[in-house]
Amino acid sequence: MKTELLEIVGLTLSVSGMATLIALALGLPLGVLLALGRFPGRGLLAAMVNTGMGLPPVVVGLVVAMLLWRSGPLGQWGLIYTPAAMVIAQVIIALPMVAGVSMAGIQQVDPMIPLQARALGASGWQTLWTLVKEARLSMLAAVMAAFGSVISEVGAVLMVGGNLKGQTRVLTTAILQETRMGRFETALTLAYVLLMFTFTINFFLTRLQQKGVRAAPLRWRR
Repeated sequence: MKTELLEIVGLTLSVSGMATLIALALGLPLGVLLALGRFPGRGLLAAMVNTGMGLPPVVVGLVVAMLLWRSGPLGQWGLIYTPAAMVIAQVIIALPMVAGVSMAGIQQVDPMIPLQARALGASGWQTLWTLVKEARLSMLAAVMAAFGSVISEVGAVLMVGGNLKGQTRVLTTAILQETRMGRFETALTLAYVLLMFTFTINFFLTRLQQKGVRAAPLRWRR
């Protein structure tokens, strides 16, 4: 059981970690584009991103499974019931969350900041980097939201991964499997491991997010 647990934990972290990194690589530039860009269809794209933030994971799993199924349009790739299929599904789940949170974060930055940067002679890229730094708290919030959504997801990864022992079984699907078989003690152990990993990663991300941030003193009025 110990060896199997290590395999499950390793696959969980690798799949969710890879999905989070890909979602960040795609979602952060998309969020910046939606926050600062002015182009035809921007409103529709922003609405799609916001809608995607609440997209049911089982719907994502269904669509990805239909695409990757052996008789589907991408069936020749042979990705169904593989970790790669699970990563694809999790990226689709996390991408709108990253883009939406980062878009909102950049839009909340004081509009005087880019004006001041340009007045000081900053180039376009330097001004953009200044905006991103000012929105860093929201960016880290996007990372935590994306990672939390994918590592705790069960419906989509079960549909496209199949919960195959030693191949595509992750912590969430293993908990479901053990619960169905009435092995609640094992299920609770797996749930504890999942919670501890999620808490530990979010703890360090929160420390990084809050580093240097000091709360303003509250002034109570009578």
